[in-house]
Amino acid sequence: MQALQGQRQHSLYSEKSPAAIRDTTAERPPRSETQRRIVRETTSLKLMTENSPSRQAWVILVIGVLSQMAATVAITGPAFLIPYMHTDLGYTLTQAGTVAAAPSFGLILTLIAWGAFADKFGERLAMTLGIALTALASGLAVAVVGSPVWMVIIIAASGAAAASVNSASGRVVMGWFPRHRRGLAMGIRQMSQPLGTSVAALSVPPIASSGGFTGYLWFVVIVTGVMSVICLGLVRDPPRAEVAPTVVHTATDDAGPGSASARGEVKAPSATNNPYRMDSFLWRIHAVSALLVIPQFAFSTYGLIWLIANQHISPGIAGGIVAASQIVGAIGRMIVGGLSDRLGSRVGLMRIVAVAAVVLVAAIALISITPMPVVAAVVFILASTVSVADNGLAFASVAEAAGPQWSGKAMGTQNTGQFVMSAILGPGFGTLITVFGYPLSFAFVAVAPLLSLGIIPKQDIDRIA
Repeated sequence: MQALQGQRQHSLYSEKSPAAIRDTTAERPPRSETQRRIVRETTSLKLMTENSPSRQAWVILVIGVLSQMAATVAITGPAFLIPYMHTDLGYTLTQAGTVAAAPSFGLILTLIAWGAFADKFGERLAMTLGIALTALASGLAVAVVGSPVWMVIIIAASGAAAASVNSASGRVVMGWFPRHRRGLAMGIRQMSQPLGTSVAALSVPPIASSGGFTGYLWFVVIVTGVMSVICLGLVRDPPRAEVAPTVVHTATDDAGPGSASARGEVKAPSATNNPYRMDSFLWRIHAVSALLVIPQFAFSTYGLIWLIANQHISPGIAGGIVAASQIVGAIGRMIVGGLSDRLGSRVGLMRIVAVAAVVLVAAIALISITPMPVVAAVVFILASTVSVADNGLAFASVAEAAGPQWSGKAMGTQNTGQFVMSAILGPGFGTLITVFGYPLSFAFVAVAPLLSLGIIPKQDIDRIA
């Protein structure tokens, strides 16, 4: 490598007259359009890696956040319409609950497929097509509001289309930001889901009270339709890292045999290699995220009832505590992501987050023994914040370790695992509370982040930069 670099330097800086240089250039055959494109994209990639994020990168991040918020409104909105489906449309509670769960079911089925689509055809097309199909499905649902069966089918299709944003928006953000700003960027991007849920919670009930389910559907059509036009006009696919030689700057004990150089650096793989077969890093991050989503889901789903039934806090105040925890948690994702950039390690900070989760969930279990409303409110907000702090770290790690040709599929797999685990935990944690009560149930939950400490890799892998 040093010899090759020396040859390059000699050829570039050899002492030739301008005329000789012009003659040499004239003798070379003209570059093809493919070669010129590779040179342009290699230069762009080098600038992105070495310099601060460009204005385009920040524009992409804003669009990624807004498009994910729009998709989240489409996915979570029906859950806030269960009372209207039951009273206004005559749905049974079972039918209304099935409609509310349908978008998430569609989402789970297509996350990996949309990730593969983005890997092959680019993020701009995936985001534009997916969010436009979400608008189309929501518009079609207006015509079948009176049929629970057709509503389930079409609303599930809407969620399946919205899944494109989950995979592609994260992928495009990772592609435009250099490594030393990706943690912050993904932390900000991960804020979009709690913010989208908050928007849905604030906007859907008043819209439904005046316009019913149809009013909500038209609201989704407008929001997602506008975002599809914005994605088409402003999203740009990042320069593909495979056009330039790349080197992984951090090594890992999980690297496959023969992957490390004499200096301990891990050489970048071919873009066509399957990163899941190269080492165990991605599998371990997926497993860690599945374990760390357990306390996150326990707090987001059963936190309100715990504050009311176990700590005897009034419903209004309890609702305010839960809302505050969502806002603080969203900000916490951004702060932790930025901190990972400063520390230069995602997995090291992920280990600290897991330790904090063990401590705070165990504290919730102890507080559950006897009512301590003020202490419970403070600890609940802290525990909820820590329970979501790993999300941006995990997604950044997955995208970096997967590389430019696999990041969409890997992020889709990451999302799928978390949603499947959440679906299992719904009835599972409820059963635990019924059988063992809150103290023991939260003690069981504390075991999950404890187990994750033995799975978190020791060092990062980056196959993008």
